[in-house]
Amino acid sequence: PVATRLGELLGSTVVFADDTVGPAATEAVAALQDGQVLLLENLRFNAGETSKDDAERGAFADQLAAFADFYVDDAFGAVHRKHASVFDVPARLPHYAGGLVLKEVEVLRKVSQSPEQPYVVVLGGSKVSDKLAVIQALLPKVDKLLVGGGMCFTFLKAQGHEVGKSLLEAEMVAVCADLLAQADGRIVLPVDVVAATEFSADATHDVVAVSEIPADRLGLDIGPKSTELFASAVAGAKTVFWNGPMGVFELAPFAAGTRGVAEAITKIDGFSVVGGGDSAAAVRTLGLDESAFGHISTGGGASLEYLEGKTLPGVAALEK
Repeated sequence: PVATRLGELLGSTVVFADDTVGPAATEAVAALQDGQVLLLENLRFNAGETSKDDAERGAFADQLAAFADFYVDDAFGAVHRKHASVFDVPARLPHYAGGLVLKEVEVLRKVSQSPEQPYVVVLGGSKVSDKLAVIQALLPKVDKLLVGGGMCFTFLKAQGHEVGKSLLEAEMVAVCADLLAQADGRIVLPVDVVAATEFSADATHDVVAVSEIPADRLGLDIGPKSTELFASAVAGAKTVFWNGPMGVFELAPFAAGTRGVAEAITKIDGFSVVGGGDSAAAVRTLGLDESAFGHISTGGGASLEYLEGKTLPGVAALEK
């Protein structure tokens, strides 16, 4: 299906090899004519692609590199992975970054090194532990850090609120308390949530203050007052980075928070970045105007790791 769709986009037939470096791939490469395009089978079907063993990964990279004269990486969503096709092949061929990778790095460098102030970061998603490193990296640089999604309940617990059956990382409560103390008011949390009887679109649900979450309910979205609070916080920003939904946007009763905050981001008089992953999926699912955002990243994990200050193996390989 991928080869067929790629062919439609290119306006020419795309040859598909049903293996990665085996006989079918070798024969298909040898038979290519000038201007033809060949798509190999998913490289992760070969154990060498993702191997932790440098020798095994390198051997696979040798086979892939034998097919080519040059290497271009335009898959930003994979540059944070030390895989053969991402990290090892460029060491074996003249290599170049594609236009998308160049654009992604340019944008992330801007928001991490020289963001125009005021700078507001909006974070959501399930777990504080998944975002801890990026929170620690960005907190000294931001004017406001807005926290929604499932991860907000661990912060609310750190403030002394009871969160019912909401998602909670008990082992992270003390860490959240420390972050709140360090932030000196710059971390903004929800003031109300949509609390449901169960994780279901059909569940009974009500808007409640964060101080009144029933013991038998779980929060599945930020409430309307929180949406208004977050929208107000981003309104005057010159730079906004958003990663992670405010609630379970896939279920209609719990999508309003994500929609409201996203729409507020589209209206800023400044530069906005959607950090890929679930945030980019939310933009599409909710039918928001993609062109209203300054940049929508194609790599959720890669963008977060860049902002954390980590070296991205694929980018490092291209810079050599």
